[in-house]
Amino acid sequence: MRRYAIRRSLTVVPVLLGVSVLVFSFVHMIPGDPALTMLGERATPEKVAEVRARLGLDRPIWQQYVLYFGHVLHGDLGVSVVRGDPVTTDLLRRFPATVELALAAIVLAITIGIPIGIGSAVWRNSLLDSLARLGALTGVSMPIFWLGLMLAWFFGVQLRVLPTGFRLDSGTTFVPWTNFVMLDATLQGDWSALADALRHLVLPALALATIPLAIIARMTRASMLDVLSREYIRTAEAKGLSRQAVILRHALRNALLPVLTVIGLQVGHLLAGAILTETIFSWPGIGLWVYESIESRDYAIVQGASLFIAAIVVVVNLVTDLLYAAVDPRIKYE
Repeated sequence: MRRYAIRRSLTVVPVLLGVSVLVFSFVHMIPGDPALTMLGERATPEKVAEVRARLGLDRPIWQQYVLYFGHVLHGDLGVSVVRGDPVTTDLLRRFPATVELALAAIVLAITIGIPIGIGSAVWRNSLLDSLARLGALTGVSMPIFWLGLMLAWFFGVQLRVLPTGFRLDSGTTFVPWTNFVMLDATLQGDWSALADALRHLVLPALALATIPLAIIARMTRASMLDVLSREYIRTAEAKGLSRQAVILRHALRNALLPVLTVIGLQVGHLLAGAILTETIFSWPGIGLWVYESIESRDYAIVQGASLFIAAIVVVVNLVTDLLYAAVDPRIKYE
């Protein structure tokens, strides 16, 4: 197990190296000049040239990459071209918001998707199964930007029961310690701030959870159907075990392996793909930050955030691989 974990961890290095090359190349293909964005359209050519030289943008692209990667190896993701702030500082300040949103979405997807998948498999071809399959297909196919706008319009504009933006009301005096608002509110005993944070989290988490919920439900159904057709399930039923014991103790445990794989992949996707959700609901996380940086041609932020997200996705996939043994003891890592 330890040898496998070390070997899998070493594969992270070439993956992140390849990601850094691709991200650096793609970012520099974005139309526009960061120096001109900083100075404005009325800037003189001399001033633009001076800023480009200061930022190193006048050098060949391979030299720019070598300098950038050298700084990354020392933990320096650069400085924002537009704001002038260290990318690492802004990243650590905004990352908790994205983590809260992603965790809320995946918890919602798991707690709803797995029971739906189990029920759909147990009562195959029933009305519940048909509705579950229709809902899963709709959830996978529905554009998240449209769903987010509809949720904000219905619950925020028409019913006025839920806020449609930010993490807390603008008039709140709550000051978080770690920027994990719900955790900090709980530790400080500020229950009004906790309730306010939960209200603001409902709509973006629901919008972000729709696609992983549908995928988890479909995978759980398919895996359960495969397991329920096995001989040992019929043997357990023949021994007189209750239907509930057969499903939960024997079928579900053996069906969890592919579901765990999907959940691990979805966690990475949620952390990396929350840009639309955060933009729609003005959620101050990494997604909104990257979107604003792309608009302003802020190379350093886009590169740093992309590399950080890639590292998170790789780590999540590694942890998912190692969790296989906990779910299925038949798996041995050589």
